[in-house]
Formats: sequence, structure tokens, C-alpha cells
Amino acid sequence: MLWYILAGVVGAGILCVAYGVFVERSWFRLARYRLGILPGSARTPIRVLHLSDLHFIRGDRRKARFIGRLEQPDVAIVTGDLLGEPEAVETVAEALRPVRGRTASYFVLGSNDYYRPMRLNYLRYFRPQRKHRKGSPGSSHELITALERDGWVHLKNRGADLSLDGTRVEVSGMDDPHIHRHDIRTAVRREPDRFGLAVVHSPDPVAELAALGYDLIVAGHTHGGQVRLPIYGAIVTNSHMPRVLSRGLSKIGTSYVHVSPGLGTSKYAPFRFLCRPEATILELSPSSP
Repeated sequence: MLWYILAGVVGAGILCVAYGVFVERSWFRLARYRLGILPGSARTPIRVLHLSDLHFIRGDRRKARFIGRLEQPDVAIVTGDLLGEPEAVETVAEALRPVRGRTASYFVLGSNDYYRPMRLNYLRYFRPQRKHRKGSPGSSHELITALERDGWVHLKNRGADLSLDGTRVEVSGMDDPHIHRHDIRTAVRREPDRFGLAVVHSPDPVAELAALGYDLIVAGHTHGGQVRLPIYGAIVTNSHMPRVLSRGLSKIGTSYVHVSPGLGTSKYAPFRFLCRPEATILELSPSSP
């Protein structure tokens, strides 16, 4: 009897792995959130497309086709880890070309853009203090050049000003906190009367950004946990954020925070379970009286 139970458990495990690798990992979806957070003077809604953790490799046509079918937004934002391998720069640029924002397109980089992805023992993710290994340089310079050529703005520890149909927006972006490249000093609000939008790869500094008064903060990096269990949720998130805030929309103080579960996975961990890859439309409208 025990052997039958063990065989059943092993068989179920194999089926779950097969599902995670061959089905859910490429089962892309589009999520929508409607937020009434714009100033009352705003005349029309603003559609923001949030993409993250694309992890493109060469020849990744299925993911590129999904992105190409998305509606063109007013503002497009990509929060890092665009590359799954350094050789995929042109693949990324071509895939993102159709979804550039009508008014603005922003991006920040993640560690997988700066360094070539490496094989990793999965058990390392469970360590409370995981040391970062030195990696081989990636193609971040080539990626930045290709995207900026297409009109994308690289928010590397810098701000930008944006005007959307009468709504003045103060935009701030930070380099990847996961590898300690961010500088929170660059995010101090210059014009707090404007609508504030903060863009960052890892959500680790979200509390500080909320304290600085940003109305909307977008981040990625966590993959939503990538592997989730019923009721329990994400097993690990590779972030200091509480697991319950590892994906989707939440609120910290007066700030709305959207953490994208991402569209990709590392090519060395091509698996998702109960955490479908996702692109997100954030439809911002004037706040109610």
C-alpha cells in the first residue's frame, strides 16, 4: 500500500512539474486595474502598461507575439530584467516596439540586464541572507542604446517630467536595489503638488517611496513568487517585501503599489506554478469628489 501512495505522490509531482514547464510558464494573461487616483483637474483616464521581468532569449516568439497583441498605452513602463541572455538585445527591442507609449515610454534595468544569468542551486533562495555572486558582464549598454533609439527613456536614478492631457506628473526611477545600485536621494520629491509616479525594479524600497509621497509605485523582480501554493501563497520572493505583497496591487499609506509577477523566468528555472505570467494595464482616472 505504501508503494502505491509513494508512486502516486511521485506521479503527481511529475505532472505538476510538466504543467509548470510546458503550460503555465507560457500561459500569458493581461490584468487590468482601475484606479481613481488622478487629480480632480484630470480630464481623461490615462492607460499605463506595466511590463516586467521579460527574461527574453533569442527566438522567444511566443512571448513577443503576446506583447505585440497588447493595446498601445498612453504610458509604457518596463521594470527591469528584460534580458534572459545577453544575446537577446534585438529580440527585446523588436518585441517592445509595438507597445511604446503614445506619450512616454520608461524603463529601468535589473540584475539580469547587467550580468549574464548563471545556474543557481534553487535552495540558495531559501537562505535568509543570500550573498550575491559576481557574474560576467551582460549587454546592458547595448540594451540601453537599442531602447533609447526607439524612444524609451532610461530612468537610472533620475527623474522626468510628464504632462498628460492637463495632468502634470513627476516621474522618478531608480536603478536596481537588489544589487545595491539605487540611490534613494534621487527620488526626493521636487514638486509634491504633482501626481507622483515611481519606477523601480525590486520592490524593496517601496516603503521609502511611499513615505516620499508618490501616488503610484510600480516594481517587479519577485515574479510573484513564481511558485505558489494554495492558501500559503508565494514560497519565496527574493525580496524583503512581505510575501502577501509579492504581486498585484496593494496600498501602503496613501500610495498604490503594483508589483508585477512578470512575463518570463530565468532560462535556468523555466517553471511557474499557480502564478501565471502577466502584463498589466493600470487605468488611472480622476479621483471621486
